Amino acid sequence: MIRIAIANQKGGVGKTTTAINLATALAATGWRVLLVDFDPQGNASTGLGIDRGARGSSSYELLRRDCTLAEAVVPTQIPRLDIVPATVDLSGAEIELIEVEKRTHRLHDALAQEENRWDVCLIDCPPSLGLLTVNALVAANMMLVPLQCEFFALEGLSQLLQTIERVRARFNPQLSILGVALTMYDRRNRLSEQVAADVRSVLGEVVFETVIPRNVRLSEAPSHGVPALIYDHRCPGSEAYISLARECITRLTQKAQAA
Repeated sequence: MIRIAIANQKGGVGKTTTAINLATALAATGWRVLLVDFDPQGNASTGLGIDRGARGSSSYELLRRDCTLAEAVVPTQIPRLDIVPATVDLSGAEIELIEVEKRTHRLHDALAQEENRWDVCLIDCPPSLGLLTVNALVAANMMLVPLQCEFFALEGLSQLLQTIERVRARFNPQLSILGVALTMYDRRNRLSEQVAADVRSVLGEVVFETVIPRNVRLSEAPSHGVPALIYDHRCPGSEAYISLARECITRLTQKAQAA
């Protein structure tokens, strides 16, 4: 199972939107997909129509080892897409696990229980660089970074890259960056163009060709409990995520062949 952490310590950059719609697009191609909601806000769970009352065992219980991965998984309305939902209880996990041995490997060990049940696992990380995100980076093979096209984008990225290097050095030398996805791109705004150009000049081919635009349909879809690809598959946001999924599959195939 390929494991991809979707992370950026800055909030509001489109992590959850990317996680939901990329998972849906990959499932539509025939991949068996698991989405782990690792954000205490639980927005990925809500965005896939998982009612709060239906979230029995969640990523919190999974981290505490109060349940198995199979017990925490909930099927979604999307064929071939399952989710481990999150609840607000997850916010207390960092304090509860602070003195636990191998606390950084809790998610890694949980995912190892069902290594062959899915083709790919996407982990929707919280907007911080705490224990939850470190758990995700230790569990992941690769990382996908959504980056909003705004002035402070590169500042936060440098901090994130430093964290990746520390995780590589201490816990997970195999961790690599699948790519950086530019989000909330506004073609009417010259700043968006400038930020995109700056990011590409610094990171080069690490940046995906696909750019995710600002799109009303992307914002509306979560309130209906469905991904944008189901809510309106013809809107520019949905088309962009389908294109991003194609790029991800191409990169994953190339990595597999190189290995």
